[in-house]
Amino acid sequence: MLTSINPATGETIETFPEHSRDEIHEILNLVDRQQTMWRLTGFGERSVLMKKAAEQLLKGEEKYARRMTLEMGKTFRSARAEVEKCAWVCEYYAEHAESFLQNEPVETDASESYVAFRPLGVVLAVMPWNFPLWQVFRFAAPALMAGNGAVLKHASNVTGSALDIEEVFREAGFPENLFRTLKINSNKVAGVLEHPAIKAVTLTGSGPAGRAVAEKAGSLLKKTVLELGGSDPYIILEDADLDETVETCVASRLINAGQSCIAAKRFIVVEPVLDEFTERFIEVMAAKKMGDPFNDESDLGPQARNDLRDELHEQVQASIRAGAVCRLGGTVPEGNGAYYPPTVLTNVTPGMPAYDEELFGPVAAIISARDETDAVRIANDNPFGLGSAVFTRDTERGKRIAENEIEAGCCFVNQFVKSDPRLPFGGIKESGYGRELSHYGIREFVNIKTVYVK
Repeated sequence: MLTSINPATGETIETFPEHSRDEIHEILNLVDRQQTMWRLTGFGERSVLMKKAAEQLLKGEEKYARRMTLEMGKTFRSARAEVEKCAWVCEYYAEHAESFLQNEPVETDASESYVAFRPLGVVLAVMPWNFPLWQVFRFAAPALMAGNGAVLKHASNVTGSALDIEEVFREAGFPENLFRTLKINSNKVAGVLEHPAIKAVTLTGSGPAGRAVAEKAGSLLKKTVLELGGSDPYIILEDADLDETVETCVASRLINAGQSCIAAKRFIVVEPVLDEFTERFIEVMAAKKMGDPFNDESDLGPQARNDLRDELHEQVQASIRAGAVCRLGGTVPEGNGAYYPPTVLTNVTPGMPAYDEELFGPVAAIISARDETDAVRIANDNPFGLGSAVFTRDTERGKRIAENEIEAGCCFVNQFVKSDPRLPFGGIKESGYGRELSHYGIREFVNIKTVYVK
């Protein structure tokens, strides 16, 4: 059984029976057959349905947002924004998929030669709980518009949201079996990958999960795209506008109660502004309200599960034992719910979890750097490479650092990192490989085919 538990109260919301082995194979065969017909449709037909999916999302915004808040604890306000962002990505690919995948002529010695982009088949998506709808739609919208079919294995604690996504596509008029949810635990993913219908897999999740899926997919020679989290560095230079910088940094650290791969994790501050930044940062963090995620006055709700909250707390305690100073928070509240308060650690140095690991919750690590060169070194002294940011009044300086010096899939200047359908999203190093979104994302799961005519 798969169980959804309200992390704000600890109460069971709903249980779902797992699909049996025979049911899994039946679903995969149905999606495979449907995709062979779907691939023959034109972009015009696909676009009409994808726009209807966007309409369905907005029509059911309150319902879908409520489910997310109940299942994983994000504030209802942010859940509604997530639904709206999913509608945006559907509209974006409905409008742009055809131009992204149009044939590209190439001059050669042939009478005609060009590159065509054709669907691969059925793509398996293994998705996490932190953005139950967005993580899926940012893959599904381009995959379906490219002519592929899709099968979703969602995190078990957000099974209700997974079924909501299936409903969105069904109510929009997509073929019944083009997008399906598998109600299974992680131990059945390898078996799904072995099915001949699956031609590729995309995973967002932990490093161990990514390695396991990549190893299995590699043995089967099936394409993979992996987004495996990050420990995003935010560099604060001596000429930064601290008023805007502090507000931006706190907002990023507390996105989704800190449970975001691209939330700011490590704040690397040069010595001339270290003390002032730290005091201001603590003041703004302390003013944020933790509470009922359905209360619009709450800035953050609970962590998604008790075990995740407890793991985060142990990382904080281990960092303190190693010499970090807890300036705010750092204690598990009494009472029900997987709550963890906004927390600030200073004196963070190598060898501490707060320095070396991803802290997936509302915990900020402030790290001192001598100067710009030292700050860049510290930013890159980490196994992850997903997002990053640099704060400076000198835009050209910021661009130079962002483009050439920080090892990450993206770097924002004077703004917190966010995903956008118009820009490619993904990481390097242990944050994974491949890209989602923009025209780069839709081309990950197509056959880039050379056509040569004598």
